[in-house]
Amino acid sequence: MRLSLEYQPPYDWAAMLGFLAARAVVGMEAVVDGVYSRSIGLNGCHGWFSIRPGMGDALDVELAFPDPSALPEMTARLRRMFDLDADLPLMQRHLAQDRLLARLIVERPGLRVPGAWDGLELAFRAVLGQQITVVAAIRLAGRLVAQYGAPLRSAIPGLTHVFPQADVLAAADLAALGMPKSRGRTLSGVAQALLEDPLLFEPDREGGVERLLALHGIGDWTAQYIALRQLRDMDGFPTGDVGLLRALEVLEGQRPTARELAVRAEAWRPYRGYAAQLLWTTLSRAD
Repeated sequence: MRLSLEYQPPYDWAAMLGFLAARAVVGMEAVVDGVYSRSIGLNGCHGWFSIRPGMGDALDVELAFPDPSALPEMTARLRRMFDLDADLPLMQRHLAQDRLLARLIVERPGLRVPGAWDGLELAFRAVLGQQITVVAAIRLAGRLVAQYGAPLRSAIPGLTHVFPQADVLAAADLAALGMPKSRGRTLSGVAQALLEDPLLFEPDREGGVERLLALHGIGDWTAQYIALRQLRDMDGFPTGDVGLLRALEVLEGQRPTARELAVRAEAWRPYRGYAAQLLWTTLSRAD
């Protein structure tokens, strides 16, 4: 099955692909020759997709999935994951009132906020990344997928497993993968919470951050990160994020405190998430 997903230009595919490539989990994701591919699970069925720039203002998707009735839900997830419905002119006009952000917008006018295919997966990624490097977190995620994920046969080399289901993860001893026991308990608790509330990660649902903060081991940074990338709250903003503080230090020569950043970011509402993405992307280029 092939889809063409249109968007309002511009679209910075290079930045989106770079973000996904730097976080690709072995066995579940692959980036080859400018194409992003990954395994997917939905309603108990498994498949995969590949996505790349298409003709005109669209992304082309090749989709392999056994249940055609799931197409509307998969299309909605793809549009959220690749931020295809963003009103960039509106957000950019607002953020450009900050002189630094105005310059960054000129440099990357088509920058989007990468989303996620699945809320549980994104939550696990966020928790796995607590207090360790991105590379270490990806390695742990790869172990988790290989150990607990469902095997997959696909036409894409390297796509061998689908991210595990919540019931499997809720019952697993995840600390055995090589993480602190407290983090393993947090992850199992998140999976159990999803079993008890299937709409826990539903985009645009009121009170999403509050529900996340009520979970054991989920602090403000993790809740805001999940809100931005999964709940699609464009005001999601992890104020004390080390990367944001460092980006401002690199760009302006002085590192702000978390409090100073929070105060400055008030003027960026309700699009603080896009401001964060601009800063994060600049930092990754500097590295």
